[in-house]
Amino acid sequence: MSTVATSPPATVAIAGGDSWATKWNYRRILRRPLAWFAWSVLVLLTLVLTIGPAVLSTDPLAQTAPAFQPIGTAGHLLGTDELGRDLLARLIAGGQPLLLVCMGSAFASGLIGSALGILAGYVGGAVDAIVMRTMDILLAFPLVLVAILMVALLGGGTTNMIVAITVSQIPYFARLARNLTLAERGQDYIRSAKALGFRGPRIASREILPNISGQLLVQATSTLAVTAGLSSALSYLGLGQDASAPDWGYMVRSGQEFIFAYPSLCLIPGLLITLFAVAANLVGDDLRDALDIEGR
Repeated sequence: MSTVATSPPATVAIAGGDSWATKWNYRRILRRPLAWFAWSVLVLLTLVLTIGPAVLSTDPLAQTAPAFQPIGTAGHLLGTDELGRDLLARLIAGGQPLLLVCMGSAFASGLIGSALGILAGYVGGAVDAIVMRTMDILLAFPLVLVAILMVALLGGGTTNMIVAITVSQIPYFARLARNLTLAERGQDYIRSAKALGFRGPRIASREILPNISGQLLVQATSTLAVTAGLSSALSYLGLGQDASAPDWGYMVRSGQEFIFAYPSLCLIPGLLITLFAVAANLVGDDLRDALDIEGR
């Protein structure tokens, strides 16, 4: 009697939806002049704020020159403020808290909000109702009010500002992730994964998340603009960094007293905040085009 050789069963691959990496169309990125401008501004500001203090040795807190030196003064490229502190050094040092708060809060709110949204959209039922009603409560309050309340409870400082702004941004990621998860949950590749015995956590992390991460990335990039405005507003109101520490929002507040006599003290930090926010928004639009989100 002959023996029939059998081979082990082959691993079954799930034909899932296209992930954001496969939807990426590099030909769509940087094809508009505004996109070039936005990417250039965002990258340049990030580089200057990151490595600037190491290159520029001037102490932003040192009062080493006469007050109100004009732009172009020897040793003080952008002049000095009302206390004789170098304005360029203060601008570079003052942008670091804003950059850190924007990046930190965008990452944290994206991570937490996306997890809650995927959980609500995939599990549904009572979990969905509890999560989304909580998000609705947070959305019922204005962004600035939520951030102010959180900072008032926690106190000032970079870490507390990140926490405060993160809480105000979580509902937007949660709602987006939930809606995207609901759209993906009924796809054939999800049914195939369930038929093969895969459980919810594996399906959510290995099947659903890769297919919605592109939209979440665009949302995170656009969130940088919102967080820049919130961070600056909190600092302007005196709820951000310590008054002695350089900060763009607080520099706008302290410089507005001299806006007619020395407008650079107020206008330059205000312009930098605006440039960062506008550039972040335009970069988000460019990523949306590259991922062809609206055209799917």
